[in-house]
Amino acid sequence: MKADIHPQYIVTNVTCTCGAEFTTRSTNPTGSIRADVCSECHPFYTGKQKILDTGGRVARFEARYGKK
Repeated sequence: MKADIHPQYIVTNVTCTCGAEFTTRSTNPTGSIRADVCSECHPFYTGKQKILDTGGRVARFEARYGKK
């Protein structure tokens, strides 16, 4: 790697809107990041994920235009 061309890689505190905090490293010069979602509140990780019913779309299409 070339010297003096890479940004500083500092320890950064990440705070989520749900209140969870964790520490990582980043090139963000402020040393803190506010996140909207994290692994503690995201539906995929909490198990509250909704599954889309694609079969319902087909039935709605057939009801609207009639099956020929």
